[in-house]
Amino acid sequence: MAFLQRPAHRVLKPMALVLLLSLAACGQKAEQGMQGMKVPVSVVQIQPQSAVVNTELPGRVAAIEDAEIRARVNGIVQGIEFEQGGRVKAGQLLFTIDPAPYQAARDQAAAQLKSTQAAALTASLQARRYGALIKQHAISQQDYDNAVAQSRQADAAVAAAKAALEAANINLGYTKVTSPIDGQIGKSDVTVGALVSATSATLLATVHRFNEVYVDVTQPVAQIAALRQQVAEGVVKPDAQGNTRADILLENGSTYRHAGKLLFSGIAVDPGTGQVNLRALFPNPEQILLPGLYVRVRLTQGVDPKALIIPAQAVQRAADGKNTIVLVKDGKAVYTPVQLGPQSGTGYIVYEGVQAGDQLVVEGFQKIRPGAPVQPMPWKAGEPASPAAGGAAPQQKPDASPASPAKAD
Repeated sequence: MAFLQRPAHRVLKPMALVLLLSLAACGQKAEQGMQGMKVPVSVVQIQPQSAVVNTELPGRVAAIEDAEIRARVNGIVQGIEFEQGGRVKAGQLLFTIDPAPYQAARDQAAAQLKSTQAAALTASLQARRYGALIKQHAISQQDYDNAVAQSRQADAAVAAAKAALEAANINLGYTKVTSPIDGQIGKSDVTVGALVSATSATLLATVHRFNEVYVDVTQPVAQIAALRQQVAEGVVKPDAQGNTRADILLENGSTYRHAGKLLFSGIAVDPGTGQVNLRALFPNPEQILLPGLYVRVRLTQGVDPKALIIPAQAVQRAADGKNTIVLVKDGKAVYTPVQLGPQSGTGYIVYEGVQAGDQLVVEGFQKIRPGAPVQPMPWKAGEPASPAAGGAAPQQKPDASPASPAKAD
């Protein structure tokens, strides 16, 4: 009877303890089983291969010629002789400035020239007569010398009058404002009836020639120094012609159809930015590239015959900002920091962090941790990752993709 009177909670306590110990043992076995499972991942084996060394740099388009049309005489604009935004030819009439005062000045200069020419003829005839008289001792030497001097002064006055007439003709010609180059003209900066000034060089319009264009780019001096060192060491070899090919990457991601060439690389470093200025020349027959347009320029700077290239989607950005990849070593995932070089195709050239023969995880690294056992499977480019691999689609990129070599550590 005493057993039947024992409280129920004292009977349940040993049973609960046994149940908890059993569940804990099962959990430990399950965890040990999961830890022993190998996560399938897609890998590639890194092998040396020949690769073109490209560098992507920001650039801005500039017209090959910019002609600012400015007033060279004072006056009132009488006519605008072009279609704004249209194409113009060299020598085409653009503006007409009131020519009346300059025509009058030209006529006055022409009359002054005739007057001085008449005076010069009189002085010349007198000097000639005095030359005959001096031989007969009919006049003094002083009179003869004065006549010769007056004749020469008259000749000088004629020359000055001719110069004044030429200046008047030039000013009169400036009332007809023409285009100095072939190109496309923008808007008119003045209207009919506006007063323009030669003193302040009033801007009338601007003509751009951009059937060819310049693209001005900047490159960090560290990249140039590294490239030159690689060329000196034979790691990167320039092309046979020694020219640097340039391609433009447009905002929509496409590549501009016309390739250009690098004209020069600056020889001085900007102390404020630590960058060097470069200029490339591109044909622009369709006038797709407009002055002021921001573009990215890909420069082909040589060939690396033994480059180690990894797919772009295999690169991750670590918490410390460094680029990392996942390698398979001894059947386990090893997170490794890498130093990336320029982009090559759909991947990046790696300068430090990998060796030939390493197995690189391309898909499936999202579900593994450092040191986790993995089951490597061959990666096929262009195919989506299998659900078992836990990978992402190839078109997805890391959160902070190192699209520019300048970001590589």
